Amino acid sequence: PSCSPYDSFLFNDTKLGLVQKVREHLQNLENSAFPSDRHRKRKLLENSSLNSKLLKVNGSTTALCATGLRNLGNTCFMNAILQSLSNIQQFCCYFKELPAVELRNGKTAGRRTYHTRSQGDNNVSLVEEFRKTLCALWQGSQTAFSPESLFYVVWKIMPNFRGYQQQDAHEFMRYLLDHLHLELQGGFNGVSRSVILQENSSLSSASNKCCINGASTVVTAIFGGILQNEVNCLICGTESRKFDPFLDLSLDIPSQFRNKRTKNQESGPMCTLRDCLRSFTDLEELDETELYMCHKCKKKQKSTKKFWIQKLPKVLCLHLKRFHWTAYLRNKVDTYVEFPLRGLDMKCYLLEPENSGPESCLYDLAAVVVHHGSGVGSGHYTAYAAHEGRWFHFNDSTVTLTDEETVVKAKAYILFYVERQAKSGSDKL
Repeated sequence: PSCSPYDSFLFNDTKLGLVQKVREHLQNLENSAFPSDRHRKRKLLENSSLNSKLLKVNGSTTALCATGLRNLGNTCFMNAILQSLSNIQQFCCYFKELPAVELRNGKTAGRRTYHTRSQGDNNVSLVEEFRKTLCALWQGSQTAFSPESLFYVVWKIMPNFRGYQQQDAHEFMRYLLDHLHLELQGGFNGVSRSVILQENSSLSSASNKCCINGASTVVTAIFGGILQNEVNCLICGTESRKFDPFLDLSLDIPSQFRNKRTKNQESGPMCTLRDCLRSFTDLEELDETELYMCHKCKKKQKSTKKFWIQKLPKVLCLHLKRFHWTAYLRNKVDTYVEFPLRGLDMKCYLLEPENSGPESCLYDLAAVVVHHGSGVGSGHYTAYAAHEGRWFHFNDSTVTLTDEETVVKAKAYILFYVERQAKSGSDKL
């Protein structure tokens, strides 16, 4: 389904942004012309069945506190990621607690007071707009928040996402985290963000080993893990090891499960997240197109490859590779993959599991991004996320309370798992 009624005439904008201005004017007309009908439908959707569920949970009628994000024209890919990240509590709280960016006086009025490394343009700040967007969510507002300022900065510093065509949510998440990480290293009002990070000892200690592109930040402290890549030459037996930092893991859906369409299909076993993790970490013989350059043999040789997780992150982000290129098209793997809501045990994938505590490798689900439709350049993205023990479905402007049974039936595209805290620990993600 199309995400916006204006997609049919939106192409490359002019230098003055005239198409965008027309577009915003049309959207404002729509919002002002039909507010009562649209808001009535949304309130009915939210309140008709939700308050009864809230009654069962809290013992009294409670207003829905979640805030939706307006679709600016096929921006559901961005909204689904933003809503997911807003429910990663420790990550979200870090940004919300940052001081707002002050504006300079005099000749430099309107310019930001701290450095951003995004294309040398210090008039925009991804961190600041990301902070403002997170602050706008979970405020109990009945109207959806419009992330247009954030989207403008995304256009400025991430050329790949300019325009109003559908984009890949996983690709956007990686660009977003990478650029937040780079900008956070630039300093805040003259104080390095890495210094601010040092104030939180649990974050700084976790992030020291997971530095990606320079100094550690909250991005690497929360999402950063380390893989050991082990390659063995099948001719001489030489073993090569290297450590690679990661912010997420991209997992193949094993080929034997790719023809399964529904959760309840009887033929053959159901694909599970453990199957995907095992496929990622199991010993694999590299094919002829991936010959390994053996330093002892001094030529490319057949070899085997295996991944171990040397260090797990605080938030484990797992991306299921649902899109695959054929000769001319990028097809979607629509297989249902069963995933746990609680107690994902990662111990068996660790390089040194004996050094981990009994509960240090357990993860609980915090958010799920789902792609609805058949192709990466079309379809629609929504997200499920847990907030204070309740699950919500985020579909752009519309937010509805849902249940665990609905969440586990979702055909997940990106899964966010939060490290389970030890019972004695006082901090909770």
